Amino acid sequence: MEVSRVRALRGPNLWSHHTSVEAIVTCTPQEQSIGELAGFESRLRVRFPQIGGLQPFGHYETIPLAHVLELVALHLQAEAGCPVTFSRTTATLETGIYQVVVEYSEEDVGRQALELAQQLIDSARNDTPFDVQEALAQLRATDEDVRLGPSTGAIVQAAVARNIPFRRMTEGSMVMFGWGSRQRRIQAAEIDATGAIAESIAQDKELTKKLLDAAGVPVPQGRGVTDPDDAWAAAMEIGLPVVIKPKDGNQGKGVTVNVTTREQLDAGYKAASEFRDDILVERYLPGHDYRLLVVGDKLVAAARREPPHVVGDGQHSVRELVEQVNLDPRRGDGHGSALTKIRFDDIAIGTLAQHGLTPESVPAIGERVVLRNNANLSTGGSATDVTDDVHPEVAARAVAAAHMIGLDICGVDLVCDSVLKPIEAQNGGIVEVNAAPGLRMHLAPSFGKARPIGEAIVDTLFKDGDDGRIPIVAVTGTNGKTTTVRLIAHLLTASGLRTGMTNTDGVYIEGRRIDSGDCSGPRSARNVLLHPDVDAAVFETARGGLLREGLAYDKCQVAVVTNIGSGDHLGLNYITTLEDLAVLKRVIVQNVAVGGMAVLNAADPTVAAMAEKTRGEVTFFAQDVGNPVMAMHRAQGRRVVFVEEGYLVAAQGSIVERIDLKAVPITRGGVVGFQVENVMASVAAAWGVGTAWDAIRLGLKTFVGESDNAPGRFNVFDYRGATVIADYGHNPDAIAALVNAVESMPARRRSVVISGAGDRRDQDITQQTEILGAAFDDVLLYQDQCQRGRADGEVIALLRAGLSNATRTGHVEEINGEFVAIDRALSRLEQGDLCLILIDQVDEALAHITARVKEAA
Repeated sequence: MEVSRVRALRGPNLWSHHTSVEAIVTCTPQEQSIGELAGFESRLRVRFPQIGGLQPFGHYETIPLAHVLELVALHLQAEAGCPVTFSRTTATLETGIYQVVVEYSEEDVGRQALELAQQLIDSARNDTPFDVQEALAQLRATDEDVRLGPSTGAIVQAAVARNIPFRRMTEGSMVMFGWGSRQRRIQAAEIDATGAIAESIAQDKELTKKLLDAAGVPVPQGRGVTDPDDAWAAAMEIGLPVVIKPKDGNQGKGVTVNVTTREQLDAGYKAASEFRDDILVERYLPGHDYRLLVVGDKLVAAARREPPHVVGDGQHSVRELVEQVNLDPRRGDGHGSALTKIRFDDIAIGTLAQHGLTPESVPAIGERVVLRNNANLSTGGSATDVTDDVHPEVAARAVAAAHMIGLDICGVDLVCDSVLKPIEAQNGGIVEVNAAPGLRMHLAPSFGKARPIGEAIVDTLFKDGDDGRIPIVAVTGTNGKTTTVRLIAHLLTASGLRTGMTNTDGVYIEGRRIDSGDCSGPRSARNVLLHPDVDAAVFETARGGLLREGLAYDKCQVAVVTNIGSGDHLGLNYITTLEDLAVLKRVIVQNVAVGGMAVLNAADPTVAAMAEKTRGEVTFFAQDVGNPVMAMHRAQGRRVVFVEEGYLVAAQGSIVERIDLKAVPITRGGVVGFQVENVMASVAAAWGVGTAWDAIRLGLKTFVGESDNAPGRFNVFDYRGATVIADYGHNPDAIAALVNAVESMPARRRSVVISGAGDRRDQDITQQTEILGAAFDDVLLYQDQCQRGRADGEVIALLRAGLSNATRTGHVEEINGEFVAIDRALSRLEQGDLCLILIDQVDEALAHITARVKEAA
């Protein structure tokens, strides 16, 4: 069994809505049925009994080894604690070759699970050892490394529950919620509205105290110190006991509390100096350590924190008791678990020494032994939820502290005997405020009720009813995609929306190209959604990107399918039939949001059938209003767009909008049929987004189809009285549509310049010139810049073969080079002629033609 071409499908894809790993798996004839592998299944189950059934109950089909790989990879992840449920194995038309798809929750874990599954299967085949528990431990370790921590994860889960899309921006905890101009960002428990100055203030403990004191918030007296002697002097001024800590520390690092002697102070100063040069000494406040969490203008959670400690049993040493406590499955090594393992380090040993104990001391039964003088969870402490006990005055002081510093999310550290009464009444004080506070003590407290912190933060980021989404229009099909994308973007721009667009020419933001080349894949779409100046997005969605990664988003507001034709790369990546192609293209239709709109070509039965697959509404378009699909749809009071007496008509029930095609330049008065179809699809899409009809009319009038706003899409030039048309048509359906368009235009003599894309099937390349041979007097063949895997001259030979039975073409010429061919065709034109140039290098060829036109003027 050979596993190759492993891909991560990072969005909705051909197989499912789930993120998945896809692999091509080649099985030998014997491996195409595990029944031929003597003893394999029993050896597999000994090694991995959790595998379960290899096929649904009651089925007895042949099971290929590829299917076993699928199930093992899925169940390894499930056993490792990953929430995955979907997998699939599909046989290709090539005997013994399968496509295996397995869901993942974290991409690295999914890839690793596939590798471990192959190793496990090899072990069962060869009867060699395989440690399943070690494999599961590897997967858990990888998952721990790459997944979001509990704080960020809780915020993400709350956003997902509100239908707010998210995207992880780094391998750490920076996450973007929403799209484009409506996006918000967080870094752990810090939101984008929090200023750098507020964060800097929170890190400066001395400045924080001054500000809180000015706001009337109780704080302990203290000051910065320069050396141990100065620290002791400060302690004498304040009065023992004191706390010594770094001026801008975090997570309790370098903090020593309840200092009562010079020796303790010197040791504390040394510990603090290991983290920062600036040291602070302040009055020690007796009482419990509380963390109050403020989000926005509300106190949303409170916890009483206990320092790491053990309770004696009269038999085990302190060291042994710590080891027992750390066996608690809730305790981990980092912030990914509910609790952190107690650190048995020099600080812990020093704390024991303060109480006359050593690591080998055996505490009496019930004796509480504290191992640190601070209660941070990151050092092994625990937390008890006390949110319901907080006195309103205490909550008000915490909110005032957060606002004085300028923090939108703030962890306020309070020391007092109880939160049941005001701070001033018990000589307590706020000792610290924290930007980006840890949330796990509130999400999963050691004792008490968990609090919905993620929901509170998301509610601060997005008002009720706001899902952070911008309108996304996805466009796919065989022909007309790019023009349709450009026109939809133009219509949305005319309505006042700042529009981002991707197509085969590049990435555009508000009409300005920021990237060039074929940008019809998910990477470019993700970049547009990342841009803060985008109010709406229009994406050309090509087959290659869908197969390679899936969609760049979870759902779109409008999906447009122009048509499905035979020339769209059939035979590549196991998409071999029109039915296969339709299943792939309808992915965007399947992922229309509830309440969204699928815009479908009613004249194309394959496209029209996609209406059954959408969760949204459907708008059908076709030039013929008498089309049965259109007629039925309209009779049901649903949306249709059609042509009637020279007008484009959009109708739904009693609502009817009419647009004169003479006012739509790219249709040349309604004569260019394929452009009329592109306009109908675009109008339906803009209607689906909710664009005003005045804006639609204005957009149609100002979209002239010239090379500056629709390059390579039926760009018309006047050259010395001859008509020159440049187009990127590159498959039989496109060629047929172009022929139909130019035949409606008068001409004395017709010529065409054409090459062929090497990644098409032989019959698709040949069919192009078969069509042209019946419509043009002269044909100039040229070899384009990239043959896409074809041998030199192979494409030209196929094109010439298509002209062998031409009914009209009399002159055929072969030219080496696209620009040489263009110049040759232009030099032969006379007034009244028409020349169709099928360009390959769109921008360069259009610039070349434009220059020649200017020279001839």
